[in-house]
Amino acid sequence: MGGFSIGDFSIGGGHPLVLIAGPCVIESRDLVMETAEYLKRLLDDIDIPLVFKSSYDKANRSSKDSFRGPGLYKGLEILSEVKEQFGLPLLSDVHRFEEIDAACEVIDVVQVPAFLCRQTDFIMEIAQKARAVNVKKGQFLAPWDVQNIIDKIVSAGNRRVIITERGYTFGYNNLVADMRSLAIMRKTGYPVVFDATHSVQLPGGQGTCSGGDRDMAVVLSRAAVACGVDGLFLEVHPRPEEALSDGPNSLSLEMLPPLLKVLKDIDAIVRNELS
Repeated sequence: MGGFSIGDFSIGGGHPLVLIAGPCVIESRDLVMETAEYLKRLLDDIDIPLVFKSSYDKANRSSKDSFRGPGLYKGLEILSEVKEQFGLPLLSDVHRFEEIDAACEVIDVVQVPAFLCRQTDFIMEIAQKARAVNVKKGQFLAPWDVQNIIDKIVSAGNRRVIITERGYTFGYNNLVADMRSLAIMRKTGYPVVFDATHSVQLPGGQGTCSGGDRDMAVVLSRAAVACGVDGLFLEVHPRPEEALSDGPNSLSLEMLPPLLKVLKDIDAIVRNELS
């Protein structure tokens, strides 16, 4: 299995690094459009392909009082506007069977959340209807076990599969990023993405919400690209300190230009060595 196209570029199969980025959750139309406009301009300038991501409903928060987003239909309306205005392919996560049909009409890459990555019926329903599927590897799952997930998706007739590493549970309220998993998962032949911002999350670390360490996301991003990943997943926000979800592990927009330039250089070196 080589790479496949998303919009007007390809991911995997030796193609250059792809960035998946955007706010954790749709807080407002204005914030989403502000972020998308910035990312579009920056990534065009640096020449890195971009998939815009944001969630219309964060159904997996620590507390029942956590902000979840605008919901399915309002959220998809805002994401559709991003696609129409900026020409960006979209990624968002689906948590319920009832959302799949509507999401697949708008979203280019439908994401299976980490804690649902072993839900066979749910995965196969998405695989049958989505243009492409991104599976977040569960924090409890060994890297070689993702082959079982891929087999389920392929058996449903969909070979456009991405596997994303987002850290492994390391005791209570902590994660560890094992760079060996990236090399192991790449042996499947399918594109592998590293989620740098969720890998530095401290799940439930603040009691009713998660903590995180965004500075370490920069360090892990460089390491993952040096390992030869096909894409990088970053949650970004114009003002992370004010973010309604995942603020502690989200990168500010100002952090991106120097980081992405370094990552592009690292990726070019790695691709040259592998060719």
